[in-house]
Amino acid sequence: MADYYDLLGVSRDADADTLKRAYRRLARQYHPDINKDPGAEDRFKEIGRAYEVLSDPQTRARYDQFGEAGLGGAAGMPDMGDMGGFADLFETFFSGFGGAPGGAPRRRGPRQGDDLRLDLTITFQEAVSGIEKEVQIRHLETCSTCKGSGAKAGSGPTGCPTCGGAGQVRRATRTPFGSFTQVAPCPTCEGSGEVIADPCGACGGQGLQQVRKKLRINIPAGVDSGTRLRVASEGNAGQRGGPAGDLYVFLSVQPHPHLRRDGINVQSEVTLNYLQAILGDTIEVETVDGHEQLTIPAGTQPGAVLSLQGKGIPRLGNPVARGNHQFTVKVQLPTRITDHERELLEELAGHHTRKGDKHPHKSGLFGGLFGHRD
Repeated sequence: MADYYDLLGVSRDADADTLKRAYRRLARQYHPDINKDPGAEDRFKEIGRAYEVLSDPQTRARYDQFGEAGLGGAAGMPDMGDMGGFADLFETFFSGFGGAPGGAPRRRGPRQGDDLRLDLTITFQEAVSGIEKEVQIRHLETCSTCKGSGAKAGSGPTGCPTCGGAGQVRRATRTPFGSFTQVAPCPTCEGSGEVIADPCGACGGQGLQQVRKKLRINIPAGVDSGTRLRVASEGNAGQRGGPAGDLYVFLSVQPHPHLRRDGINVQSEVTLNYLQAILGDTIEVETVDGHEQLTIPAGTQPGAVLSLQGKGIPRLGNPVARGNHQFTVKVQLPTRITDHERELLEELAGHHTRKGDKHPHKSGLFGGLFGHRD
């Protein structure tokens, strides 16, 4: 299905009145009793569905964040405390089936707002050091015009004429087994027992309006991809004075071009020439704290792992405790050497031979490499 805003021909920031005008205009245009063109009836249904979703602030917020996938009742972080649908179902069978005339009327009280999800990408260095990030979100807030009542100034909710303020309607059904009474939420007031005769123009009588808001989120040192941060009460505002939901920030960390994370340790490679490996050296290396000095012991072998203690990742929740930075040594051998270098190496090889050093393989390697040239 096409985007609901495109179906109605409105912008994503359209208010309740703009949505209503667009819906009425298109409904008249495509109503099957007026428009006999093929596809007009399907178009009429699509327009009705679009308006049904966008005219309700809660479903509109889900649609804005997740698209049609958010309209199945499981968008974002589900509100597990809102079990109204199941309660209505149980009440229908157990209160209505028995036909108990003394069943207490059920009125919908305050409802907690939905939780929201925000996906945020940060750099490798920001994950290590921690940072305060400014983000922008769209969420529902209590309407500033009607203060959440849903009614225009000077007016207020009145008792529902359909259910008499009970919030429920009862329907008696005669069967061969006797009379049964079915109880259901009132379709006029949706179970609240009250209706708004003169709704607020800013929120369409819902008491909520969608706004853009900037937040500053504190990201602690040591987070990693998949870390979830909770920002209390920054989800959607609740209805009828209910508490707001929470905002959950899911982090994704960009990879570093040279450094790799392994738990709270950092790993990277360092390349030495053969003289540095043989004689030892002190070199400058890149770490999460900037450039540091790394000591290369004499006789360092290829594949050896050298460490800088405490130069790794801070432990999340205890930034004083840090891992190590581990360097895997690679030794780069020259492909060409000068005559002078060759003479020095031959002299070194001869020195070791005269001392009686044993080579691990009897392959004539020293003789082949350092034998007399013609």
